[in-house]
Amino acid sequence: MGYTIGVDVGGTFTDVVLRDTYGAVSVAKCLSTHYDPIAGIVTGVTRALGDRDPAQVTRVVHATTLATNAVLERKGVRVAFVTTQGFRAAIPLGRYARVEEDRYDLRFSPPPPPVAAGDCFEVVERVSARGAVLTPLDPGSVRRVAAEIAERGITSAAVCLLHSYANPSHERQVAAILRESLPNVVTSSEIWPEIREYERATTTIMSAYIGPLMASYLSRLRERLAAIGIRAPVHVMESSGGVISAELAARRAVATIESGPAAGVLAAAGTGFANVISFDMGGTTAKTCVVRGGRPEITHEFHVGGKGSFGGRRAGTGVPIKTPAIDLAEVGAGGGSVAWLDPAGALRVGPHSAGSSPGPACYGLGGSEPTVTDANLVLGYLSSASLPLSPDLARKALDRLASPLGVSREEAAYAVHEIVSASMASAVHVVTVQRGIDPRGFALVAFGGAGPMHAARVAERFGIGTVVVPPYCGVASAAGLLSGALSTDRVLSRLDAQDPAAVFASLADEAAADVGVSPSDPGVLVSRSVDVRFTGQSHDLTVEWTSERPVLASRFFERYEEVYGIAQRGEIELVSYRVRVTVPTTATADPPGTAAATIGRTTPGTRQAYFPESGGYTEVPVHTRDTIDGSPLHGPAIIEDTESTIVVPPGWIAALAGTRAVHLTRSTTCRTP
Repeated sequence: MGYTIGVDVGGTFTDVVLRDTYGAVSVAKCLSTHYDPIAGIVTGVTRALGDRDPAQVTRVVHATTLATNAVLERKGVRVAFVTTQGFRAAIPLGRYARVEEDRYDLRFSPPPPPVAAGDCFEVVERVSARGAVLTPLDPGSVRRVAAEIAERGITSAAVCLLHSYANPSHERQVAAILRESLPNVVTSSEIWPEIREYERATTTIMSAYIGPLMASYLSRLRERLAAIGIRAPVHVMESSGGVISAELAARRAVATIESGPAAGVLAAAGTGFANVISFDMGGTTAKTCVVRGGRPEITHEFHVGGKGSFGGRRAGTGVPIKTPAIDLAEVGAGGGSVAWLDPAGALRVGPHSAGSSPGPACYGLGGSEPTVTDANLVLGYLSSASLPLSPDLARKALDRLASPLGVSREEAAYAVHEIVSASMASAVHVVTVQRGIDPRGFALVAFGGAGPMHAARVAERFGIGTVVVPPYCGVASAAGLLSGALSTDRVLSRLDAQDPAAVFASLADEAAADVGVSPSDPGVLVSRSVDVRFTGQSHDLTVEWTSERPVLASRFFERYEEVYGIAQRGEIELVSYRVRVTVPTTATADPPGTAAATIGRTTPGTRQAYFPESGGYTEVPVHTRDTIDGSPLHGPAIIEDTESTIVVPPGWIAALAGTRAVHLTRSTTCRTP
């Protein structure tokens, strides 16, 4: 018997899913330990293992927010930026977009750059966009820079020379000299040799910024797992939905920035529906993504660490990262989001979260501010499961809102519930309506600890008629980790390369070496794509590769119309070549519906729940998945899961289908605001 373990560390909870070779599943959920995330991981893994032999664990797959948090909290290491003479000001100048309230701020101050101006250095050299050496590298200038960096006590350097994607020889020479005195040197030609100087530079800087932290963290994680008897390889989910080794994650830490959210989308894509909207609501944030034809949308650039809603969707609101990532929209709305009154007395929810410490007031861990979880408990949607909840503390917290607003406690709680649902709906709007996609043709797949409580309300706003809540929905991201295949990506910019086959072959060899295989090994999948644009345009779109130019052009025209809504024809040019090497994992059976879980479950019965459509509090039946026999269950109702709660509002019908997934469908009388 062998076991694989998926571990997802979130802002509030750490989720663990253990699966054996026959597909049986055990799950554990515990509060995240922000002072030491590994402590929470060890606790969760120990609970999920139970009395099983830890030596039989064959693989641990981890999704971590370490990279994201380091960028958001500016807790990475100090980095020196080394570039071509005349271009050191590119990073301090940066790019900034005014969003939200900043648009009207006459005293607006842009955020600090990722590297301070004084830590940016120049070396004498110059390469053209076609790779020709215009100015030979001056090794003396590099040594002077290396000495100054060492004097400042900086231990990490990011090297990004002009047009190094076309000719990396100068970057390699600079790195070799710097490594004589610096322990950590990262070059853009190693990390992501793609066109666009500013984006390539920031991607390299972020890798140098968080790489030492990631290397130290993963080393400590392996040691702590070994201490409890687990010596299996540790893999890390990358932003694009693949899985890479811990060693590669340490070298290319920038590829793990969207690690956790990517795993959840994979779980949604595996529900059996071709077209779904992934809706993941945890304790801190809510994330959405479109999956078409069973494949998540992929972006090759996103932004991290900036102000404004929807995470990486807005250019100029953070640091641009040029690596593949599942295309997500994100809002600061989760179960732990704090409800508050602004100076004008208007009710707001988030983006500040109570997290796991002190957590929502109802956790009884010292929190006193009203949160979404407190509101849902007051409304009767929640009861104690993985940890005891205090209704009295939740009511006391909601009274802090109700009194100033001049409404009842229940009305204040329902307002919080509606506002956070509207916030999450705005994220769905970004990935569908704003792209010309009609969401009514999609199923909404809801997961995360809080997602199923709000899914029907979000679906109503778009006329979506089907909501799917998969089994183990509260730990879906951890479950999604186990479906991720070992894979890695490589890219190289070459404007209309004379020999694309040679470029692809070189990239495939490099990517295969990253995962320890050969492109020709049995079962190894090598996918090729290319970035194409109209001749004379600045931006490109990625399409599947073919050596037949007319077919390639046709694919590009179709993709262009899909993205921009315009049927356009013209001469094309090829910009960048991409390769993805995948080593599929051994398949296992679907998790049986009777698999045991290590966390609590409430007893079916009834309880008072607040639904305005029903005239206030009503006696609502409470079920578990195990007590639903497949016959329609008309709302209002509540379905208690092992680690989440599904709210079925009036006008919705729930039934079991598939491998014990709960399907919610709108009845003909369902209200659509």
